[in-house]
Amino acid sequence: MAPSAAATAARRRGIVLAGGSGTRLYPVTQVVSKQLLPIYDKPMIYYPLTTLMLAGIRDILVISTPKDTPRFAELLGDGSRWGLSLQYRVQPSPDGLAQAFIIGRDFIGSDAAALILGDNIFYGHELAEQVQRANRRGAGATVFAYHVNDPQRYGVVEFDAQRRAVRIEEKPATPRSNYAVTGLYFYDNRVVDIAASVMPSARGELEITDVNRAYLEAGALQVEILGRGMAWLDTGTHWSLLEASQFIETIERRQGLKIACPEEIAYRMGWIGAGEVEALARPLAKNDYGQYLLRLLDDRGDLPPPAAPAAP
Repeated sequence: MAPSAAATAARRRGIVLAGGSGTRLYPVTQVVSKQLLPIYDKPMIYYPLTTLMLAGIRDILVISTPKDTPRFAELLGDGSRWGLSLQYRVQPSPDGLAQAFIIGRDFIGSDAAALILGDNIFYGHELAEQVQRANRRGAGATVFAYHVNDPQRYGVVEFDAQRRAVRIEEKPATPRSNYAVTGLYFYDNRVVDIAASVMPSARGELEITDVNRAYLEAGALQVEILGRGMAWLDTGTHWSLLEASQFIETIERRQGLKIACPEEIAYRMGWIGAGEVEALARPLAKNDYGQYLLRLLDDRGDLPPPAAPAAP
């Protein structure tokens, strides 16, 4: 079963960056972080969190705003109920994605690191295999690219004839490809020094594209393509928030399997046992989520594939 591959992964610490003011979602986010909003039946942050879990990452730092960090801590706790170790740090102001490695430097220490944006949702049959492969790489960086209709909104990868990445541009007016860099990044420990050396861009932010470009120029950047069978959802607008919820609802109701269920992933990974799943399910037994967890235990002799942001 694919999750067992994660057990052999090199030590890597994960960061979920869940900051920002969410102004594009006002008035919905005037008093609450967008990453605490529901995507169908779960808080948004469950989706990036479980993507890191699928990669085999168990030490995770959540970075958010001064007012929202305590809310994430109240929701997620120390992570022990899912076999994780969760910590929290404050991002005083949204000064760019690369700032996550400056804020999280002590947390990362001498380990490798992975960063995922708190409003990014990934889904697809091959995703678990791809993120586990990225997690096993000991040196360099791995980013994930996805074909989009509007690449000028993103960091864009240009490839040569052999499909090797040769250039990354941030929000280019004339994109050289339709492949956008998604909000999921795996780096070796050099990232903490690279991020610290990044200069603010014209918009005053420490751009993650500059970090990726440093690895590319050093010949140490691997670009994984998320193919046609994959979904990458960015939930930064009202319509994309609704679209994501409808996408999750359609799949879950059709298959009867949950997406981004941390209890299930932890159970399938062997990080928690049946008794712990049952204890987590009982307070939720009156709703579909708790009943789903209880059904997992009934099916333990013949488990279906993991129903998380990706099935291996």
